[in-house]
Amino acid sequence: MRHLLLSACFILCACMVEAQTRLSIKGRAVDTTSTALPFTTVMLLTPKDSALVSYARADENGRFELKNAKRGTYLLKMSYTGYLPFQTEVTPAEGAVTDLGDLKMKPISKELFEVVVKTAKAPLNIRGDTIEYNASSFKVPPGSTVEDLLRRLPGFQVEQDGSIRAQGQEVKRVTVDGKNFFGGDPKTATKNLNAEAIDKVQVYTSKTEQAKATGIDDGKKEKTVNLALKEEFKKGGFGKIKAGVGTDQRVDVRGNYNKFNDKQQFAVVASGNNINQSGMSWDDRQDFYGSSLFRWDETDFGFGGGITSGGNSGDGIIMQGGNIIIMNGGGGSDRGFNNTYSGGVNYNFETKKRKFTSNYYFNQRRNWTNQIINRQSILSDNAFETDSRSNEHTQNDNHKVQVRYEDNLDSLNTLIVLANGTINNSSYSQDLSQQNRRSATQLTNRTTQDNGNSALTLNLSGSALYRRKFKTKGKSFAASVSYLLNNGNSDAEQRSLNEFFDPTTGTPLFSRQLNLLNANRNRQNQIRSSLSYVQPISKRVFWESFYNFGVRSDKVDRDVFNQLEGNLRNDSLSRYYTNQIMHNRAGSGLRYNYKGTNISAGFAAINMNIAGKFSADQSSPNVMEVNRNYTIVVPGVSFNMDMKNNRYLYAEYAGNVEQPSIRDLQPIIDYSNPLYISQGNPNLKPTVNHEAYAGYQYFNPSSFTRFFGNINYNYAVNQVVYNQTIDSLLVTRTRPANVSGGQRFGTYLNVGFPLKKNKANISFNTNINFNRNYTLINDIENRTNNNSYNWGTNLELTPSEKFTFYGNANWSYSNVRYSINTTQNQKIWNQSYSGQMNVKLPWEAYFNATFDYRLYKNDRFGLNQNIPILNLAVYKLLGKAKKSEVRLSAYDLFRRNLGITQGASGNYFTQTRVETITRYFMLSYTYNMRGVKANMRRNNGF
Repeated sequence: MRHLLLSACFILCACMVEAQTRLSIKGRAVDTTSTALPFTTVMLLTPKDSALVSYARADENGRFELKNAKRGTYLLKMSYTGYLPFQTEVTPAEGAVTDLGDLKMKPISKELFEVVVKTAKAPLNIRGDTIEYNASSFKVPPGSTVEDLLRRLPGFQVEQDGSIRAQGQEVKRVTVDGKNFFGGDPKTATKNLNAEAIDKVQVYTSKTEQAKATGIDDGKKEKTVNLALKEEFKKGGFGKIKAGVGTDQRVDVRGNYNKFNDKQQFAVVASGNNINQSGMSWDDRQDFYGSSLFRWDETDFGFGGGITSGGNSGDGIIMQGGNIIIMNGGGGSDRGFNNTYSGGVNYNFETKKRKFTSNYYFNQRRNWTNQIINRQSILSDNAFETDSRSNEHTQNDNHKVQVRYEDNLDSLNTLIVLANGTINNSSYSQDLSQQNRRSATQLTNRTTQDNGNSALTLNLSGSALYRRKFKTKGKSFAASVSYLLNNGNSDAEQRSLNEFFDPTTGTPLFSRQLNLLNANRNRQNQIRSSLSYVQPISKRVFWESFYNFGVRSDKVDRDVFNQLEGNLRNDSLSRYYTNQIMHNRAGSGLRYNYKGTNISAGFAAINMNIAGKFSADQSSPNVMEVNRNYTIVVPGVSFNMDMKNNRYLYAEYAGNVEQPSIRDLQPIIDYSNPLYISQGNPNLKPTVNHEAYAGYQYFNPSSFTRFFGNINYNYAVNQVVYNQTIDSLLVTRTRPANVSGGQRFGTYLNVGFPLKKNKANISFNTNINFNRNYTLINDIENRTNNNSYNWGTNLELTPSEKFTFYGNANWSYSNVRYSINTTQNQKIWNQSYSGQMNVKLPWEAYFNATFDYRLYKNDRFGLNQNIPILNLAVYKLLGKAKKSEVRLSAYDLFRRNLGITQGASGNYFTQTRVETITRYFMLSYTYNMRGVKANMRRNNGF
């Protein structure tokens, strides 16, 4: 204890001495007439290498103060739009405060233009809501990626999954020289481009494409980052190639090549590995499973919802019985064991009037998943447990093409053409053993399954979008038309042995064996069109109207054959149906827009007609019909206020309509799984979700303090839920029904600030959600309340390019309560702690260490699992130009990696454990073209 007190006293004294050596430098930015220059950007730099020491932003009177500077000689630099950058050497005087007085800046004239060009670049410039960083002023290790560079920039935060936050907001789009890179996906740009190629990083709040085209702010904004390349990187190619081999036959090969100029961009990326790295971002994977248009061009105007595309995850692809769960099956990219190969090409061309953007991406994944699933289902008087073990193998081959062409026909007319196509070839096999028990010893039923399927899907979409502005300011017209085609064919085999036991004595009662062959043919066509018209009533008030029309046609032919009876067709499980969903949506409202305040209010009327015919096969005379017509009126209200000085307040309320699926509307009993029997409901109504949210965000570009917070609420009317009837043998029968009252309330807060400018940053976040859902369990209403509390903190230490540390901690707690049986309530704890350290060693060597510590706890299941994962790497730069790197990596040194997930939904709780990659060692070599030299990354350093 004595030594501890002495150490504390020593640290306190050291801090006091350090504090006493700190000083403040203040002054006032003025022009040559001594008029104040408000909000001037002021920076304190080291004379030797112009490294950023501190920064500030002058107030409205031009006054500034740089605090906590060490005593020494500095360069003080100021920048202000329209004025010559000011730079002077500063040696603080004796005392705690040095007042520089008025510092005069000269306006830029033609004679001074050359001087401005030759003046050293400022580390950052602040122009209104835009912050521009000079990349060379923020030192990163040789060969770092853009992702590493962004971590060093004040106001940026890079999450563990690679997602980016700027000023507290998630970055939705990253462009390169103003052009989309692989569809504008942020992670593809930041993980594949090298920091050395970047001249400037610009972050700003962008308007929607519609607002840009019409000139009328609709209040909707998103954070965008633009990467401006250095001139020398626009004159030739640059990129990187890496190859690594490891123990347990681990392989990792990847590379990229880029060639950009002022008009064209060409990029190639490729990777192949068996270390559970996907090689592509989440947005890319999502696009493979459906035909989505470019995210930045909204072709459906207005609000209120309407027809959903449905995709090929609809009828005929998913087996109703639950044995074959999903066409693409298997685990995620980080679950189980994955072999992944991917590659893509991006080409952009741009002139003053025309823009052409295109990309192609291929992804091949082989996944092996061995998992144990424990599930507890809640009944009114008791509960039962389901224990499953499964081995699954998934193969996916995906191709995706995107093309966008924009033509500014003249100053008033713009035409945009979009095309998107995906091809997915997949297969899935599963060996499953499952037992249902009323207690640890009371076996009620069990099943052994051997399932498999193969599928080929084709998704195509095309859209044309026309926008016209009129000479009258604020007056605009827009029209769009889209066509979508989704085709899917699949063949599935379903083999199972199902055994049932007396629930009291446990003696065998009977068994049922299934051996079914399912052939599914799906075709979906969809046509959409939209019109939008904006008419100014006054300079501040605008009348907005929109109309949407859509019609979707589906044809599904599902043939089921019983292989135990010589491939005899099973008419009760087979089905053929056609359906058509037509919707008309019209709405109108008023918008008030003046000095940053944007208010809109209106109503939308939606008419939906669902008509379907279904039978056992195409030639059957027994045809059943579903014909439903709905008309719903929903409101839409939004409020957005730009409170200046990077402060925003916003709120929105809208009603959105979702139509029931045709599968749920069909009154067909599906008993292909004897343990899980489902039946449709032709009386289902559309679901109306009343959604509201509000938020406030603040960012101080002087101190780089940020605050971002929002609240959201959703109330569901006629929500489709699946009522369950569970008999004494634990056979579950489900039927969809409409229930009102389901609701969700959530809030999110994020606050961050520098502990020491440009050296240390800390942030805190919290996320609280309250969910309430209803369902019927054996004709008794169950209300499930799932309250979750999440909070975390991030610490970033970047004192120099020789040492960096990134740490974060996250805690989550869920309290799940069931109204029908409170004895089965759950309390779930998840915790995670992680840190990464990068150290530069002598002789151009580097050391990287990453440590993750995860804890899972659930008292009811007796779960108390701690998983520590330690990764280490050491690497060295080779050659005078430092273009090569040799790296030795060690992954999961403790051999403790295990995939665990736990969560609650409806009337059940599920816990899953998945085997995954454990300890291995890898030796890799990297070659960087055009002097791109090494790689010190945060994503585990590997």
